[in-house]
Amino acid sequence: MSTAPGTKESELVIAVLLYAIRCLAEDDRHALRGMNFGPKEIAALRELNLADLYRVGKLQAHCLDIRLSREVYWPMLAHLRREREVEEIQRDLIQADAPLEMMRRLFGVGAREYTRLRRLLTPDPAIGRPPEPDEATSHALWRAWSERTTNDPTALLTLEDYLALSRETGASMRAVWHLTQRWAQYGDVSHEVATCARVNGSSFPGPACPSPSAPSQLCATHRHPGPIAG
Repeated sequence: MSTAPGTKESELVIAVLLYAIRCLAEDDRHALRGMNFGPKEIAALRELNLADLYRVGKLQAHCLDIRLSREVYWPMLAHLRREREVEEIQRDLIQADAPLEMMRRLFGVGAREYTRLRRLLTPDPAIGRPPEPDEATSHALWRAWSERTTNDPTALLTLEDYLALSRETGASMRAVWHLTQRWAQYGDVSHEVATCARVNGSSFPGPACPSPSAPSQLCATHRHPGPIAG
């Protein structure tokens, strides 16, 4: 197989030779043997210099036998696809103003990386503590969260769930994270909420119970989210 100067084939040869030289520098004999480099080929490789690599692009010869390992190829692509999907969700969460605590717990993102992503992905990053969502938004978020956790209130939400809750209710990602984390730690509250509504004779929240607009604990009487103490 012939190759012309500057062709993709000559670039491939140069790339492989650079890889082989790095393997030689790192004493990775296993990788060199896998590429069919024997003692003589390794000795010749030691003599190559930068000018020789430039001359490779002008040679009309090809010394490579490239084969695809399907057993490695498809798992590699699957891994890359998963990594890409996770990075896209990280981007969407950051753009939705996800807090550091959320990104650290879900992805292991540190403070420095979090700050970098926020500067990169958000044109005007919020500063300071965001305001609590209003009562209507909190109620909408409670209902949407309850629908997803009816069978198991302690079940973990998926990454897509967090994004959907924010889109459906208009709540910021910070509010979605903090409120659902507070609610989840109390387990199944659906029965208590229904009882609370019946006690009050109206739909949740009733007049005898506090609003869930800023919940940090459950109402001691009816076990639905109550206001933050203090």
